[in-house]
Amino acid sequence: MEDAACLFELALGEDDQDSIEESHRMLASVDVRLSELEFARILGGPDDGRNAIVSVNAGAGGTEAQDWAEMLLRMYLRYVERKGFSAKLLETQDGEEAGIKSATILAQGEFAFGYLKAETGVHRLVRISPFDSNKRRHTSFASVFVSPEIDDSIEVNIEEKDLRIDTYRASGKGGQHVNKTDSAVRITHLPTGVAVSCQNERSQRQNKESAMKILKARLYELRRMEEKQKEEELNSSKKEIGWGSQIRSYVMHPYRMVKDHRTDFESSGVDAILDGEIDDFIESYLLHNATGNPEEEAT
Repeated sequence: MEDAACLFELALGEDDQDSIEESHRMLASVDVRLSELEFARILGGPDDGRNAIVSVNAGAGGTEAQDWAEMLLRMYLRYVERKGFSAKLLETQDGEEAGIKSATILAQGEFAFGYLKAETGVHRLVRISPFDSNKRRHTSFASVFVSPEIDDSIEVNIEEKDLRIDTYRASGKGGQHVNKTDSAVRITHLPTGVAVSCQNERSQRQNKESAMKILKARLYELRRMEEKQKEEELNSSKKEIGWGSQIRSYVMHPYRMVKDHRTDFESSGVDAILDGEIDDFIESYLLHNATGNPEEEAT
């Protein structure tokens, strides 16, 4: 900045337009570097650079909520694609009439967890129901929980006696193998009540390994929240999926608006957002979270 200022001052004195433009380019490069440093500060957490495990669960609202959960799943898949990440569907449970009851994906890419952690919480949709012949307005809820994919360098102790392991036949489109064998696995961690499942691998053993990986990641993230005393984040993952607990509202009727209730950031581009363009919401949350308590930062 000092070099740019000196060059600009000299350029003015000599009426050197080329040097004036060069000083502007120098300042622009400073702005880029500043953005990089801000990015490094915001995503400087110990797990921010890891892959992300994203779980979506339908909440209050029946078929409406299950359809909404599928819309959210598509939104995150499109977001992952836009970021240049890769996505692997680990588990999905179809709804009775439409949509999904739950789904889990693994988003693989640089800082995938650092970005997607902003999405943990309850998401609320308001729209004219496509399932209501009277075209009434409905409100639906779905919850999202994001945890970092952990490797062998992080130890998560889970005792066998604390687990309940159930097997069942996988549902959905998966061919004869999926429909005829009890290859799907659900693991419940009894002390915390955290339950995970996997059905998209070919064998029960592979599904069990994937489910254990998801369970360890979930328990690790809960423990991390507790250690950092982020009680509000921990509670958001345990709150009832319904009124009063949402982090973001997606309103499609009587007006069109998406609003994040944590940051008050909002946008009228509902269609683009549901198509995966959620960068502004994520960056707004990350900035808000990084500067949310000036007194604490000063300390």
